[in-house]
Amino acid sequence: MHRFVLAAALALITALPGLAQDSAPDRWYKTEMVNSGLGDAPQNIDRTTPRSSLESFMFRADDEDWQGAAHMLDLSSIPPSRQAEEGPRRARAFSTLLDRKIIVDWYDLRDRPDGVDARSADAPMAGEPRRSLLLWYIKLGDRPVPIRINRVKPAVGEPVWLVSRQTVMALPALEAAYGPTELELMLPEALREKAFWNLRWWEVIAFPLVLLATGAIGFAVNRGLSRGFGRTHRDAPTSMLVAVRAPATLAVMTVTMTLITHHLFVFSGRIDTALSPLLILGAVVAALWFIVNVADVILTRLVNFDGDDLAEMGEGQEQRRNIATRVSAARRMVIVIVVLVGAGITLNEASVMRSLGLSLLASAGTATIILAYAGRNILTNIMASLQIALNQSARIGDKVLYKDHLCSVERIHFTYVQLRVWTGRRLVVPVVDFVSEPFENWTMRDPYMIREIVLRLAHDADISLLRDAYHTVLDGIDAIPDRPLDRGVYVKDHDVFGQVVLFLVPTPDPNSAWPLECEVREKLLEQARRIDDTAQPVFPQVAAAQAA
Repeated sequence: MHRFVLAAALALITALPGLAQDSAPDRWYKTEMVNSGLGDAPQNIDRTTPRSSLESFMFRADDEDWQGAAHMLDLSSIPPSRQAEEGPRRARAFSTLLDRKIIVDWYDLRDRPDGVDARSADAPMAGEPRRSLLLWYIKLGDRPVPIRINRVKPAVGEPVWLVSRQTVMALPALEAAYGPTELELMLPEALREKAFWNLRWWEVIAFPLVLLATGAIGFAVNRGLSRGFGRTHRDAPTSMLVAVRAPATLAVMTVTMTLITHHLFVFSGRIDTALSPLLILGAVVAALWFIVNVADVILTRLVNFDGDDLAEMGEGQEQRRNIATRVSAARRMVIVIVVLVGAGITLNEASVMRSLGLSLLASAGTATIILAYAGRNILTNIMASLQIALNQSARIGDKVLYKDHLCSVERIHFTYVQLRVWTGRRLVVPVVDFVSEPFENWTMRDPYMIREIVLRLAHDADISLLRDAYHTVLDGIDAIPDRPLDRGVYVKDHDVFGQVVLFLVPTPDPNSAWPLECEVREKLLEQARRIDDTAQPVFPQVAAAQAA
């Protein structure tokens, strides 16, 4: 019994490698015969590796040997009786795509029969045999079509690398979309010859002309939309025509370039790789720009964002400041969302990462780290500006004392707060610095406030006389509220130079607080000088050097 169990275990262990090998994924696609309708393949083509197969196709295409080039295509979707006729056509169509839409990454295309990428151990398929390699994506209608090259193993013979069956099936539609236009076919043969950088001479001449024509059309549209605008109305924030002028110009230029490059001239992959993402980006930016500008005009008509008007005191002004600040914050949030949506649409539609050859940034983690590092300050300021809007610590129109600057909040932007100093100067403060520094908000809650006037008087000065003068001064100023409990004269401190006296000045709102304080101080000093001249001294007899 033990011998039987031991023998069974040995047999199982011996069979495990074979079972594992049989259960491993196939290293190629199986077929009975490869392109049986084309006959025997030429002896001077090499289809053993992905690179050699594609190079053989390109050599045959350069010689316009489409019959030989067809042997690098998987024509299994075409009946054998039609392969000899249809194969050269498909080969010519694939050559057109290689020339106009596909940029082959020869570093990524391995020259090994198994297609193994041994350069990096971090890649998902590193060290694994490949039976299909992706060359490119081509947009056909509203879907991307993958262009692949597959490893195919006939029943008799060695495996070969061929352009995939699915790609061959899509070639007629792709050629119809991206093949030579009628205008291009009408050009002289000399202009259709290769010039440099895989460009034809007509492309070298036509592309700058297309750029100039598009720019001229955009300039004409902009001038046409600007016609009749007075100099003072060109930047009017409530003008809908002004709001749509710039995005409409960009949209017309994008549509013009798209029509020219899709119907008049189909440029090669070198130009199209950079041009296609730019066209998609232009369309997305024009649409989102239009939305933001129109929303700005509507909000400006509905909500007053003028800092001077909002700084005025009165019934309903508190609510107006709250609404203006919240709407401004909502606008910033919408712009952030619009930018993120636009970036997502552009990356999704244009495949920018691959089209621009930024393979090193294909990793989401790497791209996230780089973008986060580059935009950390911007993101921090944006979040800080939203924080101000949510906690209402400073609103548009509020009167604040920031670092000894008496100013009003004019605008809260993405990255900075615009403050208007009482002298008319503008103080621009990064939002992060603004929220991290303590400041006085004179308008928050109740606009009523009490200002303080401090005078230094002699030790033997009669405060009662000056107190009577203080009440007389306040009673003589109509703008000072009648709030007797908020009045007061106090000796708050003393030193070798004399006594320090505090005078409280009730004020109705922050806008008039500082002028009233200055007026009361002036009148108090006038009364103190009168008392000093007619009675006992009021001001301390101290030399300037001692005071210093």
